[in-house]
Amino acid sequence: RHLEQITSVGPRPVGSPENEVLTVGYLLEQIENIRVETAAGPHQLTVDVQRPTGSFSIDFLGGFTSFYDHVTNIAVRLEPKGGTQHLMLANCHFDTVANSPGASDDAVSCAVMLEVLHSLANQSASLNHGVIFLFNGAEENILQASHGFITQHPWAKQVRAFINLEAAGVGGKEVVFQTGPENPWLVQAYVHAAQHPFASVVGQEVFQSGIIPSDTDFRIYRDFGNIPGIDLAFIENGFIYHTKYDTADRILTDSIQRAGDNILAVLRYLIKSEKLADSSEYRHGNMVFFDLLGVVVVAYPARVGTILNYIVATATFLYLAKKASLPGNGGGRYVRDLACATGVAVLSWFVTLMSVLIVALLVTLLGRSMFWYNHFYASICLYGSAATGKMVLIHTLAKNLYFGGVRLVELGDLYFDVSLLLWCCSLVWLTQQGLCSAYVPMLMVAFPLATKLLLAKEFKHRGASLKYSVLYLLGLALPYVHFMFLIWVVFEIFTPIMGRSGTEIPPELVLASLVTLATIFLSSFFLHFIYLARSTKWVLAGLGSVFIIMFLLMSCGLLFPYSGSPDSPRPKRVFLQHTTRTFHNLQGQVESRDSGLWINSFDYTGIQHITPHIPEINDSVRTHCREDRPFCGYPWFLPVKFLSKKNWYLPATEVSPSSAVEFSLLSKEETSWGTIKMTFSVKGPSHMSLYLMPHRGASLSTWSFGDGMPRFDLSGEYFVFYSHGLDAPTWTFWFEIQV
Repeated sequence: RHLEQITSVGPRPVGSPENEVLTVGYLLEQIENIRVETAAGPHQLTVDVQRPTGSFSIDFLGGFTSFYDHVTNIAVRLEPKGGTQHLMLANCHFDTVANSPGASDDAVSCAVMLEVLHSLANQSASLNHGVIFLFNGAEENILQASHGFITQHPWAKQVRAFINLEAAGVGGKEVVFQTGPENPWLVQAYVHAAQHPFASVVGQEVFQSGIIPSDTDFRIYRDFGNIPGIDLAFIENGFIYHTKYDTADRILTDSIQRAGDNILAVLRYLIKSEKLADSSEYRHGNMVFFDLLGVVVVAYPARVGTILNYIVATATFLYLAKKASLPGNGGGRYVRDLACATGVAVLSWFVTLMSVLIVALLVTLLGRSMFWYNHFYASICLYGSAATGKMVLIHTLAKNLYFGGVRLVELGDLYFDVSLLLWCCSLVWLTQQGLCSAYVPMLMVAFPLATKLLLAKEFKHRGASLKYSVLYLLGLALPYVHFMFLIWVVFEIFTPIMGRSGTEIPPELVLASLVTLATIFLSSFFLHFIYLARSTKWVLAGLGSVFIIMFLLMSCGLLFPYSGSPDSPRPKRVFLQHTTRTFHNLQGQVESRDSGLWINSFDYTGIQHITPHIPEINDSVRTHCREDRPFCGYPWFLPVKFLSKKNWYLPATEVSPSSAVEFSLLSKEETSWGTIKMTFSVKGPSHMSLYLMPHRGASLSTWSFGDGMPRFDLSGEYFVFYSHGLDAPTWTFWFEIQV
């Protein structure tokens, strides 16, 4: 019910009546109902509507500065009637991007938080600690409202930890993809309390590496509030994330119930925890954590993981050393064979990757990029069959030409040892890098090694018998099922991201690399079956047939990348701005003026699939960057010109905005310390951007934003993102230039 009501008003960008009036009014009404209903209980509920103004710099998207004015936060404090000193924070945001009703991002989280608030407020047992439910109204403007709360609200000083609810997709399971920094007790709380756990330290380390072009309020609470927390997000079906298709009817009731069960259970656990009162005492250390098919979460301290990793690595090297010392392997024969076989394996990886990348390059040159966007199975069939076939072919040739005189059983045993050695090397390297994700190669070494030792007699006497094969597969089941689950998550996240990663990153090379790496990793402990098999010709014939059929389907254009199907839409993302540009010289005189539709494609295919339907949009109207103008002279909403260098400008009629920009220079003076100080005032719409590019020989020395020090110089350019809520005053700012 809450989800449908919040999304019924449509998109809710910051500054719009839908966001600042209608949604705020609905939330306050529901919170007041809960307050009245629970007034006689043992808890007290306090509501505060905060409208902060502030500024900060952030190194997201290459780095820029953000300024916000009168954005909206609704903070609800639930605590014992006697008050409390220690608070948990639960955070969601109700604003959206301009073109989306934002059911998953992030209305569903706010709906869940309303229900969790209602449940906690109605429980009869007294609370040990309090909870702040923060409904923030400016997250899509790059985390502004959370910054306003954590740096300015008086309750923020009592917050000891937080849970942030986000989305990178529409529905499905919500995954814990960030925790900390440090504070392992938070992971332990999730492990003990969550009813439907879904968590991975691999996701945390991938996300924090910056590979995924996204960020959440987690960063603000961590960096500006120095508070530890847990970051959860829905990740499925990211194809319609931030689009008009992100509607309430696409989110299953089971997903909402599951998220509610988890959040309620974890919050209940944390507000009873003694560790919340003095979390600094339990701060140090990281956790290794991962779930097994969403049934149970395994978690242990990172230092324990390091010890365990080195024990497994030592056991592996002892196993290999024992084999090298056997009487039949004298004179270093086994070591030489192992080294040669390892070289063949590594060579096969390199040749396979290069071969598949050549296929990907050919697909790109044929103009069929992203053919798999609406047919993911097609990428597996094309690139997966090419990678698997190449691996099988290389090892078949090695078996027949290089290892011709060696018994098949010995070769099979040797290549098992090769896989074990290579996984063990990755285990040692990741452990030395201090990465908690090292648990993955640890599992991929420990289980196969244990299985091999248990089946050693069976293999020695009968070779690759049916019994051996079945027991071997059972021994590999747990690490392989978990690893395949991780691979599924990677593709679930990265495939949709290719539809919004800009025009400069070739998606074929990215996806082909991911499919090939997945094939290499998954095939590792099955390589020795190639050497145990008498022939692989039928396998190669089958894989070759799949590759040829899929290549023909792709090259004929039968696999169109996008879809407007109501059941499973795969829209192409295009950012279009109707703009009027006026350029002035240094004396303030108008140099030039034009109007047009400025078009940015969010993906690599550019306007390739648009031109047939709208012939006016073609490469004849492609723009070129004017290096003498800030950000090429075009109105970038965010500083992402490095991601989208191909854009188009179609002449159009002049823009007549409902609230025109009033921009004026208030003063220009020379300071006593030798700089030129310029003060400006701006009155305009809720979203504006300021670009600064000092001329040659000049530099920006200080300004009125953030801490006063200009940061994140992007090739001599500075980007300031501005937004305001309702009834914001004139924006006044200044900066000083050193000549």
